[in-house]
Amino acid sequence: MAKVKRLKLKSSVVNIFKIIGIILILCLAVFIFYRSQIKSLTSIGYSEKASNEILFSIKKDYVLSKGENKTLNAAFESSDYKEEYLDNYSKINYHEHKNLIKNINTLIKRGYSNNHINIILSHGNDSDVTEFAKKDKVKYLEEFYYLDYAKLRYYDKYVEYSTTTGEDEETTVLYINLGMDGEVYKDVEIVDEFSHTMLVNKYKKLEEDFEPYDLSDIPEEYASSELQASKMAIDAFIEMYNAAKREDLELVINSAYRSYQTQVELCDEYRNLYGQSYVDRYVAYPGHSEHQTGLAFDIGSTSSRVFADSEEYKWVIDNAHKYGFILRFTTKGQSITGFRNEPWHIRFVGKTASEYIYKNKITYEEYYAMFVDLD
Repeated sequence: MAKVKRLKLKSSVVNIFKIIGIILILCLAVFIFYRSQIKSLTSIGYSEKASNEILFSIKKDYVLSKGENKTLNAAFESSDYKEEYLDNYSKINYHEHKNLIKNINTLIKRGYSNNHINIILSHGNDSDVTEFAKKDKVKYLEEFYYLDYAKLRYYDKYVEYSTTTGEDEETTVLYINLGMDGEVYKDVEIVDEFSHTMLVNKYKKLEEDFEPYDLSDIPEEYASSELQASKMAIDAFIEMYNAAKREDLELVINSAYRSYQTQVELCDEYRNLYGQSYVDRYVAYPGHSEHQTGLAFDIGSTSSRVFADSEEYKWVIDNAHKYGFILRFTTKGQSITGFRNEPWHIRFVGKTASEYIYKNKITYEEYYAMFVDLD
């Protein structure tokens, strides 16, 4: 009897192990199948976390039909994911924003189309978009944001300035972005970092002690007197000088770096001679002169007393951009720069900027707004 019991117990144990074995095999098969599903998603760019959520929500086939999509990946990773917005997520461009999905949800609720949401996301950082999403749906989105350099944070300013002044959208965006909607020489921004792309004008000011870190003496053969300038500008000028020389033309630097104090004295001199209105119109206030950057030259010709009448001037018009220089103050750009045409005044901005400015016939302010001031 005891032997029969032992045989039955042994049989039961064997059966239990068989069942356990079958369960383990099934679990292994499920695991292998599950990992293969995960791999099908991670192989096209989805994270492990997003892939798990995709499988859990039974959206694998939908996601695979869209291929790699960073916004979808971010949506499935986010606690703000909403299934009813799945199609929207798939059509909205991805941005490295902390609150991307939350802001997309809010903008959809505000009634914005996918296209408008793409416009909004591409014109501001995470903070800008978060603040903008708090507004009711706005009316003039496309009027300003067809410009790549329009900034989302300035929407209200754009509308107010354009409505008040009647200026077109391009002028409005330029003036607001660069702080040129205020009073000249009063509503100013301090510029303290030296760079060949820096902007100094009636709204952007240098401190009294500012000077370029590479301030150097200009070799005497290139200047009419003892002068200094930024070394990078000197080197570029020498290259340009030699190119002109090969065509029997000779350029000369008549003025280069001027300190803040020198500009004070210059303004005083012109004020005594011609009055304050002349200074306001034609002379940069101290701290607002490009000459203090060491990147600007007033140049002349050895063949003519009037540079604008010389062959050298004609050559500079066609060739200065090849060496990183621009004619800074032109008649066409006067309404933007605030200065009359100065044929003799060139500014080193680097070849990338100078080539673009020459080709598109724009001012440095416009270039700066489009390609430099992008924070």
